[in-house]
Amino acid sequence: MYKYSKILVGLDNSDMDKSLIKAASEVCKLSGSKSVYFVNVLKEMNLPDSIKREFPDILDKAIEERQNEIQDKVNKHFNYTEAEVIINVIVDEGQVTKTILKYAGNEKIDLVILGRKNEQKGGGIQITRIARRIACSLLIIPKGADLKLNKVLVPTDFSDYSKKAVEKAATLLRKSKNANAILTIQNVYQVPVGYHYTGKSFKEFSEIMKDHAKGDYKKFVNEVDLRNIKLEQTYTLDKDDDITKDIYKTAKKIDADLIVIGAKGRTAAASLFIGSKAEKLIQVDSDIPLLVVRPKGKIAGLMEMLREI
Repeated sequence: MYKYSKILVGLDNSDMDKSLIKAASEVCKLSGSKSVYFVNVLKEMNLPDSIKREFPDILDKAIEERQNEIQDKVNKHFNYTEAEVIINVIVDEGQVTKTILKYAGNEKIDLVILGRKNEQKGGGIQITRIARRIACSLLIIPKGADLKLNKVLVPTDFSDYSKKAVEKAATLLRKSKNANAILTIQNVYQVPVGYHYTGKSFKEFSEIMKDHAKGDYKKFVNEVDLRNIKLEQTYTLDKDDDITKDIYKTAKKIDADLIVIGAKGRTAAASLFIGSKAEKLIQVDSDIPLLVVRPKGKIAGLMEMLREI
């Protein structure tokens, strides 16, 4: 299982920064990280040439001031001291999405950590844009949430991408050394259109689908290293074609501290293991941290993707 050796944390110099810096500390503890890049992006100033000529160092001064502010926060809230970690504080001017993608690609980042404020319904557009293009894992921390690993939910369709998510969740739980931690594997199953042609009722065919899911589960867990993990399984019948709601409802029911999902395809959210429905899970105004697991790889067509933003 790949490690999160290099982490990039997107900060916006708000109250969210404390939670994100603390989350980075926890990830370092769980994943043996070697480097952390704290990146803050200043809005492009677009100053008139006359102002630039009169005050040639205005941008440099603004960057230096912000770097000092971010460094103070990092010094205060980054508390991982068990091993040496190289800390990089970067302040740049430009568009947030492009800048995050640039540094993630240039520094070959394994995990990007972003905050979600949930202050506006249907927010998180910036997170979605980054998720669609980032070539590594993504951890989303909602405002006011801490990264804990008491109860972890992994929705799965028993694919290889789901397997990677379960493997990562299990690895993190073992590293946490929390004897009471529980990993819940959820399968959301559906009754196919045309089931009535079989002569079975909806209820009867739903039981058939559930039995098949249980069989797939047994094969699935035998292929994953789940040593020393307290494991639970749950099956959810999706009745209204809203897998996102089914996942989030289960997460709330079991009081999950973290949801872990697997991603596939050229980009992380363009083709998640349950397609567009999983992208909705990224977009939902959730108060539960979300880890999107995707092996680090080369960003295909980076400049082309940047132009799309």
